[in-house]
Amino acid sequence: QVQLVESGGGSVQAGGSLRLSCAASGLTFSRQAMGWFRQAPGKERESVATISRNGVTVYSDSVKGRFTISRDNDKKTAFLQMNSLKAEDTAVYYCAAKNVILSVIVPTSWDYWGQGTQVTVSS
Repeated sequence: QVQLVESGGGSVQAGGSLRLSCAASGLTFSRQAMGWFRQAPGKERESVATISRNGVTVYSDSVKGRFTISRDNDKKTAFLQMNSLKAEDTAVYYCAAKNVILSVIVPTSWDYWGQGTQVTVSS
């Protein structure tokens, strides 16, 4: 059974930092592209960052330069380091996984999702 479990969310003041983790089990982690998404109240879910199997990263314009996605294949864990947080970063953050071939940078769909972790940034 595949599980993605996010952790590291919480409340922080604007300008602060948080590091989210996504621990995966039940899948071959090294074959997955990993992504972080977020959904704020009343808004659609949006992509935040993606990391391919071989470490190529893609960011949304809203987080570029502030967030860093990374992965540790040995620990089967993906990370999202969030710096210089803003009130508009407040959302539930989800990680996702997709089994892809090596050349895929950003999947067009995702196979597995975590349950989400709340991030609240106060101004």
